[in-house]
Amino acid sequence: MAMTLREVCGLTTDEIARAFLTKPATVAQRIVRAKAKIHDARIPYEVPSEKELPDRLDAVLRVVYLVFNEGYSASAGGSLTRHDLSGEAIRLGRLLTLLLPEAEAIGLLALMLLHDSRRAARTSPKGDLILLEDQDRSLWNWEQIAEGVSLVERALSSSPIGPYAIQAAIGAVHAQAPSAAATDWAQIVALYDLLMRDEPSPVVELNRAVAVAMRDGPSAGLALIDAILARGDLQNYHLAHSARADLCRRLGRRRMPVCPISGP
Repeated sequence: MAMTLREVCGLTTDEIARAFLTKPATVAQRIVRAKAKIHDARIPYEVPSEKELPDRLDAVLRVVYLVFNEGYSASAGGSLTRHDLSGEAIRLGRLLTLLLPEAEAIGLLALMLLHDSRRAARTSPKGDLILLEDQDRSLWNWEQIAEGVSLVERALSSSPIGPYAIQAAIGAVHAQAPSAAATDWAQIVALYDLLMRDEPSPVVELNRAVAVAMRDGPSAGLALIDAILARGDLQNYHLAHSARADLCRRLGRRRMPVCPISGP
């Protein structure tokens, strides 16, 4: 996947490292090893046969989603987003659903459409990021939302239901809420519970903690984030610390002795 992101999709080593939550040197080593393996095993560059496609789908979906994420939240440059990347990922997602209309391919396309539907509302005229709860929802792309919700329903009616379909369902709950205050956080937490069972990771756990904070209050979410950081997970993941800082702000804890931040 690292080599595909570098050689086919054109992402830089630093961008790929951010996607994998690892160091650029580690990614560079992976790419070198992948090239050496292809060379030594004399693996030809060719289009796989139709019967080989299902076995390769998971890796391809991951690559497409990582490309979309870099477009949705750029790790470098003067812009917070890169529509060239997110738009290309959506185009590839549409091709995948035509080639292999599996539930997860449909779920990924739905997820990308629902996230991208908020693009016009995510930044201010000066280019500053606008958080979801503060966005002008009239700027959302409601055609994309309608298509995304329809695809979510299609993905959830198929089997098996995987992580992309579950994440798309979370996106649909956000998209269908008339306001931030009206968001069904209980349903979002329940969906994160499913996602944790299906594909557990510290990042999913962090997102669930934020949802719990919105459902049960910032103290409940803060305790969960502290537990993640105490294990040593996500110490270098800036979103974990920004989420923690926001919950401290909501609790009125602004001095370090009262609300110390774990780790560096």
